[in-house]
Amino acid sequence: MTVDEILAGLFPAGHDVVVRPDKLILGTGRRGNGGTVEVIGVADGEPLGIDGVLPLAERVLRVIAAGGDTPILVMVDTCSQRMARRDEMLGLNEYLAHLAKCLLLASREGHRTVGLNHGKAAAGAFLATGLATDILVALPGAEPAVMDLPSMARVTKLPEDTLRALSQTTPVFAPGLASMTEVGAVAEIWDPRRPLDAQLEAALAGSSGHDARDALGAARGGRRLASELARRVAAQVVESRHAAAS
Repeated sequence: MTVDEILAGLFPAGHDVVVRPDKLILGTGRRGNGGTVEVIGVADGEPLGIDGVLPLAERVLRVIAAGGDTPILVMVDTCSQRMARRDEMLGLNEYLAHLAKCLLLASREGHRTVGLNHGKAAAGAFLATGLATDILVALPGAEPAVMDLPSMARVTKLPEDTLRALSQTTPVFAPGLASMTEVGAVAEIWDPRRPLDAQLEAALAGSSGHDARDALGAARGGRRLASELARRVAAQVVESRHAAAS
């Protein structure tokens, strides 16, 4: 589906969302209940650099400053963060972190945030957009990947063949929509044959602001150790509080 088709399906009541020449998605969609949804994002697989991060973060901060509980939809189709010397030297990692923190603040202030992966989604740009929302959904054909196998091999120093073999049995090592769904990063895959506006409303209604990705991944069998790790972390938190109190 094209961005225009997705937006028409999401907002049959109308919208003013545009894809700018720099491939940033910005605007407002009207809901069937009379409310609105603020829309930000990246289109056409464009890498996300510092010049793209700031307008997205600014729109999120404006929503927060306006008050209320207007939800935010983050549309994601980006190949990665921008691999440019200028962006790296200016601290692209901090810019991306700033966008992620803006989305987290919006959620804490009562603005439900939904990520919609409708194309590519990779690396730091993925972490700062779709994975920084309360809930991430995807359309069929989406290509999410925190890191591809060749890059993972360079970072871990493990042979690519070894990682490829692991990816066949352990979804944590496997990029792609099926694996991201199995580990709980993608909460659900939308059906393009059904009304998108109804699916968006359901996602907003089911979004609590509580990060349930670990539990979701454990329930789907993609994060076999998640439940045990969560139990250990909770026990450590309780122990630390008791120690501090005494």
